Amino acid sequence: MNALIIEPEKTPHIADIKNDLKTLQAIIGGYIEIVYPFDDTVALVCHEEGKLIGLPLNRSLEDYDIIAGTFIIVGLNEDDFCSLTPEQTEKYRQKYETPEAFIRIGRSIISMPIIPAPDATSTDVDRAIRKPTDHER
Repeated sequence: MNALIIEPEKTPHIADIKNDLKTLQAIIGGYIEIVYPFDDTVALVCHEEGKLIGLPLNRSLEDYDIIAGTFIIVGLNEDDFCSLTPEQTEKYRQKYETPEAFIRIGRSIISMPIIPAPDATSTDVDRAIRKPTDHER
């Protein structure tokens, strides 16, 4: 299924991922949590314990929460995840295009846009979603 993967300090990228728990956990890096913060038929898949285990803060969810660690946006149908529509892909790619840094000021946390980190040659997410080569099977 086509999904949008958003890593801390990077721009979002579209990936064709397998729709199973093992793949989602590999991309997220642990136990998954599903949240539905938008009116669209999409779900946000994130690390269940991201903040507790100190994953880097990634993006803000409006004015009420911050996602820690890598997260995925997927489409929803009646009973499962599915590919994002092209319109949904573009909407959420634009929404999360700019990485954020977070600064605590008193009892408040302020988000600030930052320049995306340069892409590494192979990240954990890349390894989780790539197809195995013949010699790896």
